[in-house]
Amino acid sequence: MKNAKDCTNMTEIRAEIDNIDTQIVKLIAARSKYVHEAAKFKTDEKSVKDSKRVQQVIESKIKLAVKHGAPSALVEKLYKIMINFFINEEMKEWQSK
Repeated sequence: MKNAKDCTNMTEIRAEIDNIDTQIVKLIAARSKYVHEAAKFKTDEKSVKDSKRVQQVIESKIKLAVKHGAPSALVEKLYKIMINFFINEEMKEWQSK
């Protein structure tokens, strides 16, 4: 991956953005697999929703965003959306047991 400032034209910038997007999607897929595995260990609805853990994850990702210069408001929104999606997925798996 190039440094953004090393790109000399829009084609290079777009190619780098596409590469980053590919990595993001692959990481979401990997996270999804762990979420599905975690559902196997959940014993009740409260353990699936675990609001304390959700808050810890979101707060830690906001700190990580600040550390790396990412927009913390965006990271917070993305994680809230992603976590809510995965909670719903876990609930489906847990309820199907």
